Amino acid sequence: MTVQELELTANTVRQDIIKMLVEAGSGHSAGPLGSADIFTTLYFAEMDVDPKDPRKEDRDRFVLSCGHYCPVWYATMASRGFFPREELMTLRKFGTRLQGHPHNMALPGVENSSGPLGQGLSQAIGMAMTARMDKKKWRTYCMISDGEHDEGQIWEAIMFAGKERLDNLVSIIDRNNIQIDGDTEDVMPLEPLGDKYKAFGWHVIDINGNDIGALMEAYKEADSVRQMPSVIIAHTTPGMGVEFMEDDFKWHGMPPNKEQAKEALHELRTLRGRIRAEHE
Repeated sequence: MTVQELELTANTVRQDIIKMLVEAGSGHSAGPLGSADIFTTLYFAEMDVDPKDPRKEDRDRFVLSCGHYCPVWYATMASRGFFPREELMTLRKFGTRLQGHPHNMALPGVENSSGPLGQGLSQAIGMAMTARMDKKKWRTYCMISDGEHDEGQIWEAIMFAGKERLDNLVSIIDRNNIQIDGDTEDVMPLEPLGDKYKAFGWHVIDINGNDIGALMEAYKEADSVRQMPSVIIAHTTPGMGVEFMEDDFKWHGMPPNKEQAKEALHELRTLRGRIRAEHE
């Protein structure tokens, strides 16, 4: 896909997130909207996955550690063809396959269950170790929120992956600087985050996580690294694309109401028009 096509797809994903959340009446807005570019480039430009054969043996694996981001994961997988887009409107409803945190095997393409934060990287490491032991070439990608780094298990996993030199593992951090109680640097300072990863033996790539081109270059760089796991610190704007949500931690775990959703969708549709115009 071209950069324009990826930007338009990410815009569709953002619109679907708003529609899902207002229909559900609950869920997280800021992180999913901010990370739509990350998920779009992963599923449409980087990972080897097949919606028609979601369990093929040599597929790349994706682990969502920050399970509350699942609206963006569901919306991206639906756009990629893993399940019908109409099903997105069942988010968080009784009996749905689209639970508030992803459930392994509930949906085609979902590799892990999540709930408690800070555990996904350990799961991803297990998958990467499996590929190494079985001499397979598929890769494992793990999405982590910056707030998850308050959990001790994350740092144990970081240390272990560095020690094992897992070069088939790529971790993506959504560095949006917010968590449910406020700014990350006020709640529990993380910086210098990249230096900490380097100290544990990781290859660090620091980028604008809302720049499609930068994301694609980052994945390419990570693919070329040997004898080290790679971490992409993707700086994103929480609530990206919806002005009244952007950079406001209050939208971390809050859905829009009907009027707010109407305004958000208008902004995103206007942005879609600008994307088309910029590439003409």
